[in-house]
Amino acid sequence: MQSNTVHPCDERLPAGQLLTLGIQHVLVMYAGAVAVPLIIGAALNLPKDQIAFLISADLFSCGIATLIQTLGLWIFGIRLPVIMGCTFAAVGPMVAIGTNPSLGILDIFGSTIAAGVVGIILAPAIGKLLRFFPPVVVGVVISVIGLSLMEVGINWAAGGLGNPDYGNPIYLGLALVVLMLILLINKFAKGFIANISVLLGIVAGFVIALALGRVNMDGVTHAPWVGFVMPFHFGLPHFDPLSIATMVTVMFVTFIESTGMFLAVGDMVDRPVDQTTLVRGLRVDGLGTLIGGIFNSFPHTSFSQNVGLIGVTGVKSRFVCAMGGVILVLLGLFPKMAQVVASVPAFVLGGAGIVMFGMVAANGIKVLSKVDFVKNHHNLFIVAVSIGLGLVPVVSPHFFSKLPPALSPLLHSGILLASVSAVVLNLIFNGVRSAKKATSDIRRAGHDFDGRGGHEPQRDEILRAADLH
Repeated sequence: MQSNTVHPCDERLPAGQLLTLGIQHVLVMYAGAVAVPLIIGAALNLPKDQIAFLISADLFSCGIATLIQTLGLWIFGIRLPVIMGCTFAAVGPMVAIGTNPSLGILDIFGSTIAAGVVGIILAPAIGKLLRFFPPVVVGVVISVIGLSLMEVGINWAAGGLGNPDYGNPIYLGLALVVLMLILLINKFAKGFIANISVLLGIVAGFVIALALGRVNMDGVTHAPWVGFVMPFHFGLPHFDPLSIATMVTVMFVTFIESTGMFLAVGDMVDRPVDQTTLVRGLRVDGLGTLIGGIFNSFPHTSFSQNVGLIGVTGVKSRFVCAMGGVILVLLGLFPKMAQVVASVPAFVLGGAGIVMFGMVAANGIKVLSKVDFVKNHHNLFIVAVSIGLGLVPVVSPHFFSKLPPALSPLLHSGILLASVSAVVLNLIFNGVRSAKKATSDIRRAGHDFDGRGGHEPQRDEILRAADLH
């Protein structure tokens, strides 16, 4: 009887299923997770052993932040199935800070720590923006998240940007095999097997790629078995005011993106996100960023890749993502294990990515299906213009290249552009009353449950660095 009263989000699955499903989540987000330290390390001309340490520190910090976000700690944690990772929105500013002759990597860590503290303080104020996110806005934001990610999945399927063999028919063929396997498993399998369809597809693709000699295992051989992530490994952080101001701006961008992500997850798991819950989740963005700076990592946010995985598998338990957090911590402490995961080719992940990222966009369309487009044709303009603006950085990455570089974190985030456009246009066409009604709907939905319970802008250079093979 008790299992019937437990919300699927709070369901505690058997240990074996938790481990398998947790590994599936880690495989989905791994390439994006290690891309940021790879980019920063390469931009700062760090030696290979230091770049490897940055990757371990990144995985360790991601795991800690994920555990806090999913399980909750005091006033922190949205307690939904969310995986945390380093945000791509901070890559440009961090490269600028790290390559500045008068600054360096210690200034990156200092500004990251300061931005995390400010983020924790500002989270309640940002949470009040939730009333400006009625279904027409939420649907737009979720759709743009999925459509923006589709660029990543497609490039993965072709071998990854920067790969000299990009578009090789073998890559395309194996990506298609993985895609078809996932679909066939979902069609004919039931229960747990269907829930791990993405993992089975990736494993099958990996085995085939290995047999064809398309897997690079060199990193596994040279990686040490055990590594320790010590705080302030590079020295005590420096706190440069301008760098801090830049990173706080990035923090605001990630908050807006996270808001869309949390609303998407809440919709998928049938647990609507109210203002209190949103603030708890945003606080972890700040806390995760603070932890990242202390442990030689970078600003953190929720990873949209894993939102799509929830849609594919239908597994809503937050404890699955908590297990993913445990696995990330272990990968950070055992570099050889991390290298095994890193050896999965990009084109294998691409087949799964197309399914998952498409599921995010489909979920946004589902939300938009609840919007009244007949009596209120203004909603058509809100959706049309906002999706168009949100896709500008995806369709034309250099569209804003002539504008001041300081605006890059704002203009290169399709999620932020779509969010701002949808909120503003909704206020213009539907007025403040619509925003107040959205608040009422959110609060009413929130009464149905206990509130306890790479996004990312993807630029060409980021995607090239994400190609680990």
